Amino acid sequence: MENIIFHVDVNSAFLSWEAVHRLQQGETLDLREIPSAVAGDKNKRHGIILAKSTQAKQCGVQTGEPIVDALKKCPNLTLIPPSHNLYSQYSKAFTDILSDFSPCVEKCSIDEAYCDMTGMEALFGSPVEAAHKIKDRVRNELGFTVNVGISNNKLLAKMASDFRKPDMAHTLYPSEIKSKMWPLPVGELFFVGKSTVKKLNTLGIYTIGELANTNVEILKAHLKKHGEVIHCFANGIDASLISQEEVKNKGYGNSTTISFDVEEESTAKMILLSLADTVASRLRSDDMMANVVSVSIVDSEFRNSSHQTTLLSPTHRTDEIHKAACSLFEELWDGSPIRNLGIQTSKVVANDTARQMNLFSFETDEKREKLDQAIDKIRDRFGTSAIQRASLYKKPEQEKIDKE
Repeated sequence: MENIIFHVDVNSAFLSWEAVHRLQQGETLDLREIPSAVAGDKNKRHGIILAKSTQAKQCGVQTGEPIVDALKKCPNLTLIPPSHNLYSQYSKAFTDILSDFSPCVEKCSIDEAYCDMTGMEALFGSPVEAAHKIKDRVRNELGFTVNVGISNNKLLAKMASDFRKPDMAHTLYPSEIKSKMWPLPVGELFFVGKSTVKKLNTLGIYTIGELANTNVEILKAHLKKHGEVIHCFANGIDASLISQEEVKNKGYGNSTTISFDVEEESTAKMILLSLADTVASRLRSDDMMANVVSVSIVDSEFRNSSHQTTLLSPTHRTDEIHKAACSLFEELWDGSPIRNLGIQTSKVVANDTARQMNLFSFETDEKREKLDQAIDKIRDRFGTSAIQRASLYKKPEQEKIDKE
């Protein structure tokens, strides 16, 4: 049976949810019908546009740009502070509806999710019919709109959901790639940021189709592993599966929104070390180990990307988690300025679970285990700042992170 995957994306989520909530509270003005935007505190790092109305977009307002720049383009822009608790409520209501249509829903962010609709035709009709039923029910019951992308894998479904908006359903099956996806600018491809676009343009690659038909060895020579990944994506190849699995303990992860744009790999890896140190310490505190490590990146354009790997054996050591995170980062990062980094672990097991030992590094591994334990004891007694790893000591970047 051929897979059928939906990607369901809320249109202008934060702004839509603010608008619906205010209308339910008795307001007569719909924020979606005027130049408006949800934005953070303009005096802080978060003083940027988080979501915008169609009218604001027509004025040139862009998600992720500073408020001051947005106001220059649209002086009559109505600004709304974010209400994260409200957004969580609407997000849950949204995914609850999706769960009525699919037994397998993967929530990939607060406003988007994947649904495995394979074999559901007998209940909801053809994939296009089912997509319209989902989006119409969300609109009628919750008051906001979504786009639904339909395909055989997650990548193409996500690409399809980004086609014409709002309140639309689109297909992008492998047979439609050449006509629907290849003519698009290469920057429209998932995982291709601004810096990658510049590199591709210097190679004479301007469309997704040109990328798809470029020799992958040329791409690897200029973009390393990332070149191979986007070449697969340009050809519609994506082997990732929809997963409902939730992390058993959400505390075994950490992320940070950075007060400056990270553009150097060394700085990013230093931040990952700080995050790995915290995550590993929490695992050890609960006497647990992790089998899976994942890294997430949010760039300055609010593009979200993540990647995970299964370890050879479970661990709660800082150096092992950091090593895995750095390897994932190298595969994931396209060079775009970074505003948020995160490390998450999953498939956690008790510390007494049998693990694969390396005969050639047994003594070194044992010493590192004892070192981590010693660091934990010192911090438990004298505070987390009592001892630091040398690579983090008095780094200006770390000082900025600590203030966040």
